[in-house]
Amino acid sequence: MSGSTAPRPPRTAAGAARSAHPVPFRQFIVKVHGRCNLACRYCYLYEGPDHSWRTRPTAAPPAVLDRTATRIAEHARVHGLMALSLVLHGGEPLLTGADTLARFTGLVRDRVPSGCTVHATVQTNATLLTEARLATLARHGITVGISLDGGLPAHNARRVDHAGRPSWPAAVRGARLLADRFPAAYAGILTVVDPALDPLQTYGSLLALRPPALDLLLPHGNWSAPPPHLDAPDGTPYGDWLCAVFDRWWGAGRRVTRVRLFEECVALLLGLPAATESLGLAPFDAVVVETDGSIEQVDSLKSCYEGAAETGLDVFRHGFDEALSHPGVAARQAGAAALSATCRACPLLHVCGGGHYAHRYRAGHGFVHPSVYCADLQRFIRHVAGRLVEGTAPGARVTGTPHTEPPAVREGGTQ
Repeated sequence: MSGSTAPRPPRTAAGAARSAHPVPFRQFIVKVHGRCNLACRYCYLYEGPDHSWRTRPTAAPPAVLDRTATRIAEHARVHGLMALSLVLHGGEPLLTGADTLARFTGLVRDRVPSGCTVHATVQTNATLLTEARLATLARHGITVGISLDGGLPAHNARRVDHAGRPSWPAAVRGARLLADRFPAAYAGILTVVDPALDPLQTYGSLLALRPPALDLLLPHGNWSAPPPHLDAPDGTPYGDWLCAVFDRWWGAGRRVTRVRLFEECVALLLGLPAATESLGLAPFDAVVVETDGSIEQVDSLKSCYEGAAETGLDVFRHGFDEALSHPGVAARQAGAAALSATCRACPLLHVCGGGHYAHRYRAGHGFVHPSVYCADLQRFIRHVAGRLVEGTAPGARVTGTPHTEPPAVREGGTQ
């Protein structure tokens, strides 16, 4: 499972700028279960280069959850947080049981300071959703985000269980049950972009599942392990796909659903603060707790190499403030200073922000590179900027709209 549909606590304009001090964590991703009931053939976590999951507990023991709740509350108190996001993650988090998720969420809410709102979300593949489980989650104020590849059986052909059976029948039952019976608990759908699928058909099929929000993510890949479909040196298959969906979303008579990537690209082009892992220069503020209590950076780094997400810290011996000083976390909060010279010279810098951190990796050279999706991101951002200009008054400027052409980057080609 990749990412989360959990809402981020709002970021102020002041908080979007890099300060002299680390930005506190506001999104706590807790691995309540370390295994999955599916065996998706492309999974970067279980099929990728990092195998640390094999040596960790299958589920987070009560002592880990108890200590994690205390550490989250401690961090909230020290930094005066008025809101935070608690993401119940896996693997497949529902394997640990809805009651366990409710109890842990209750621990966090009981321990954070008065006035701090805890937005809790479980990110699931939807196959284990039942009316009883959804009722428990809804009763305890836990919203549900669903991970799918699309809204049709053919879109999810690679999402199979460990016996090779398709997951779609159970997943669509769970998604429809959530939409029909518990709409207030529906956080949205997360989908990884696949240029092999028709963009408008995919988007339309997802809308049919009535999500209040969509997260469109680029598949995890890097310069040493490129994502699929980037064979053509001048092609922008992911950018083209996103542009097609953006036009459908932008041109709709009314907003049918929120699409986080689109909304935040528009906000950044208008000079507004936005919080996303894929765009912009806002300091990253998420941290992971594994099933053994290890404090780690986000899972996406595990697509790069073994141990990429490790910090050497755990909730029993360390507070989250100690993770803020880890070099990897500091780099993700350093803004433009942590980017390559190519990125710093690009007119799209403040909108693109260098793209997703994991997508900049090259073996032996670290993360100081443009994103492997650089050309695709340029294609998408310029397209959105053009649509914004069409709708503004004559002579209006859109922040980040380039007047010169930055170098198209497809590393291994030109840079």
